[in-house]
Amino acid sequence: MTALDRLRADLAGLTLADDAPTLRMASRDFFWFSPVLKPELEGKVADLVVTPASKDELRRVAAACARHRVPLVIRGGGTGNYGQAVPLAGGVVVDMRKLDRKIFARPGGCRFEAGANMLDMDKMLDADGQELRFHPSTRAQATIGGFVAGGAAGVGSCTWGQIDNLGAVTALEVMTVEEEPRLIELRGREILKVMHAYGVNGIITEVELPTAPAHDWAERIVTFDSFMAAVRFGQAFMECEGIAKKLVSVHDARIGPYLKRLAPYLPEGRAFAILMVSEPQADTLDLLIADHKGEVTFRRGAAEAKAVAFGTHHGRGGPGPLYEYTWNHTTLHALKMDPAITYIQLRFPAPNNVALVEWTAKEFDEDVLLHLEFQRREGKVITSSLALVKYTTTERLNAIMARATEGGVQSSNAHTYVLNNAGWKRIDAPQPEFKRLADPFGLMNPGKLVGWEAASQAAE
Repeated sequence: MTALDRLRADLAGLTLADDAPTLRMASRDFFWFSPVLKPELEGKVADLVVTPASKDELRRVAAACARHRVPLVIRGGGTGNYGQAVPLAGGVVVDMRKLDRKIFARPGGCRFEAGANMLDMDKMLDADGQELRFHPSTRAQATIGGFVAGGAAGVGSCTWGQIDNLGAVTALEVMTVEEEPRLIELRGREILKVMHAYGVNGIITEVELPTAPAHDWAERIVTFDSFMAAVRFGQAFMECEGIAKKLVSVHDARIGPYLKRLAPYLPEGRAFAILMVSEPQADTLDLLIADHKGEVTFRRGAAEAKAVAFGTHHGRGGPGPLYEYTWNHTTLHALKMDPAITYIQLRFPAPNNVALVEWTAKEFDEDVLLHLEFQRREGKVITSSLALVKYTTTERLNAIMARATEGGVQSSNAHTYVLNNAGWKRIDAPQPEFKRLADPFGLMNPGKLVGWEAASQAAE
């Protein structure tokens, strides 16, 4: 009798699956965005998928995996891009999406189980006039636990920064993978021990977050004569602190043809910005657009925008939520039309972010198409980009990132599944040491955090 057979026996009565289609679907994320990761990770699958329906059932899974030394990968919506959800060593994939209960929601804060869908969370919060401060463009699929474990920023980061900023997450509850699993509450800076750790060092079971008063978010598409004109408008909009904003996304004109549903609103050769603005201030935004000689080609009022995002709009025609054409959704749309497209992650720090964008656009004009996501971090306006790249070779991809770094642009390697290799996405926190505590047998997502045993022993 194998360890997997014994584990199955221990999990009798839980929802288990081992058919080939389920195993394949549950063992994938969007790693195929990367031509480097795709051949490395394609075909790696779990032996078993478990879908616990409660924290008690999850505890049974964690205990059984520890008892029989079976590796496990924790999965939310599977919307990550770096292979976090891919089991390198087989074993069990734990689908967390049934652990989706609201613990509490009140003005200024909420707490949900980690498997809660982020769109569903916003629907519940909306009833009380609240909303998540920011969410990924994959809000309709992503879970809050997955966002904390593998996400960074998103729609709303133009006002609220990103997930690892102090105050962005209030608390996390984490379950250990031991023969007798424990629950550990992390608050304040302690949460960095499991933040963006790909699920390698403890099962996030609950997430407590601050919320914001809900705005009526109107949507706009604005076109400009040149990319840099659009960039300067984006910077000016960000610096206009009197206008509440949820999304400031600026795109090279050459990206337009990849966004088919937006084609009627994107004249050929014109750069464009995709915006979400508080509806009562939309007229004021029009003044700023006029100052920068922009042309509004698409307007959608807040009521309709919410209905489209919440799935209650039954009219025909028109694009989906505009945020689904920004952030790494842009890459998805481009890949559907050109499989040779991939992306790189760049960040243009303050105070020279606009000048760095201009340098980058000129330096890599042939093979990099910039789209920018404006963010506010620690009181400064910065610009990040999940830039589209016309992929030729891995060497060229690495050369672009190296040259960008030489020019003062911060680059993060999106083409590795190893946490240690992720450039500026690394978190300054004792993650290997916490893994020794929460995952003493090294069963969680093995292969994603290299050298943790040595780091833990050195710390001890």
